Amino acid sequence: MNIVSYIKESFSELKEHVSWTPVNELSRLTVVVLIFSIIFALLIWIADTILSRVIKIYFEFIN
Repeated sequence: MNIVSYIKESFSELKEHVSWTPVNELSRLTVVVLIFSIIFALLIWIADTILSRVIKIYFEFIN
């Protein structure tokens, strides 16, 4: 089996046997992932800000 036939068979497999997600569903799911990623990043940022302030106050208190 040479490389050219391997590539041809690979493309044939992708066209005939792989089930692809419809574009409208893929777009909807991408938006959902994007929204949850932004929300999660904001929650981490808020937690980091609060914890850094708490640690700063703690170290100011013990000095």
